[in-house]
Amino acid sequence: MANKSLMAKIFPQLEKGQLDQLVKYSELLNEWNAKINLISRKDIQNVVVHHIVPSLAISAIGNFTKGEEILDIGTGGGLPGIPLAIIHDGVNFTLMDSIGKKIMAVNDMVKKLKLQNVQTVNVRAESFSGKFDKIVGRAVTNLIDFLKYSKKLLKPDGKIFYLGGNYVDDLILLKKWNSYNVAEITNIRELEDKVILEIF
Repeated sequence: MANKSLMAKIFPQLEKGQLDQLVKYSELLNEWNAKINLISRKDIQNVVVHHIVPSLAISAIGNFTKGEEILDIGTGGGLPGIPLAIIHDGVNFTLMDSIGKKIMAVNDMVKKLKLQNVQTVNVRAESFSGKFDKIVGRAVTNLIDFLKYSKKLLKPDGKIFYLGGNYVDDLILLKKWNSYNVAEITNIRELEDKVILEIF
């Protein structure tokens, strides 16, 4: 299977069972996307390359450790939370989305993947309380707004990992605020136009 081989090539540390689960997740995501719009239907054929691989890339810099609490804000169809949960079974993931039918789909996929380290919440980030070691997000909204409502949910010394496209204007604003240290990660060729920001 080409997609499985691609993931194994980019992330050679992944075990066979993890790769099998990632492939199964891509199939479940495809099935659910035919019912409700989780990702662009024009892009569903590229779900591994354009969605799962960039999500996994966060783990290359995220340094997730056993017992940590991770919040995925605006998870949509479970991205990046489900791929990260598959490869970090000792880490606890909370997947949040304000749209109930998306959380319903995620709950079904989590159940079928038998992920014991994932819980979901159907709520807006602005209305949520809790403290997390790390927060992840993927093209949820503009970066500035994302940081405004995620900062209050972050533990001291916590980090935010945000995945998306070009952030030139947002990064200029962040530097003006001088509120965040930002490391821009672009060293995985297969990410194409994707950028991972490490914010702390």
